[in-house]
Amino acid sequence: MKAIIFDLDGVIIHTDKYHYQAWKKLADRLGVYFDEEINNRLRGVSRMESLDIVLENSDYSSANSEMKNEMAEEKNNTYRELLEKMTPEDLEAEVLDTLTALKQQGILMSIGSSSKNARLILNKIGLGDFFDAISDGNNITNSKPDPEVFLKAADYLNVNACDCVVVEDADAGISAAHRAEMKAIAMGDAVKYGNGDWNIGAFREILDII
Repeated sequence: MKAIIFDLDGVIIHTDKYHYQAWKKLADRLGVYFDEEINNRLRGVSRMESLDIVLENSDYSSANSEMKNEMAEEKNNTYRELLEKMTPEDLEAEVLDTLTALKQQGILMSIGSSSKNARLILNKIGLGDFFDAISDGNNITNSKPDPEVFLKAADYLNVNACDCVVVEDADAGISAAHRAEMKAIAMGDAVKYGNGDWNIGAFREILDII
């Protein structure tokens, strides 16, 4: 194992509440039903695919692409406004300590996230220059469970996919890791599906695995 690729939302930092608030604001404006259960289905999914899930049982499900792009942009603007409130204090000490210990061991680290706001979030929490590479929604065509985001991360790190371990909180991300022929550490929501090569309840347990 030469490198670890981390999902961002729900792994390094928890921004679920901001995603939920932004989608809920859009849904309420449109008169579309939206709750926590629907929000959970959006984990690891691209913005446009998430919008399709939000709108799937509404009159807007067949809206044209221009209208959907405007809706997605509206949601993202709200989300980015909420992200502006983030500070390094939002990063848990356990996460920072674990990442620092891994770096001291000489392990390469990358972000592998479908989010197009990954760099903004990392800058806000003080990790803008921490990772060796960032693969995110701005450089991929296909979202998880497609392995593209992880394969590009490995390429940016200049390591073979089989030498990488992925840390994910979404089952779609675990599937993407396996499709990339990488091992996967499941945490959070992904644990209940039982598809990870390892399952952890605390971020610091990554050190025990490595």
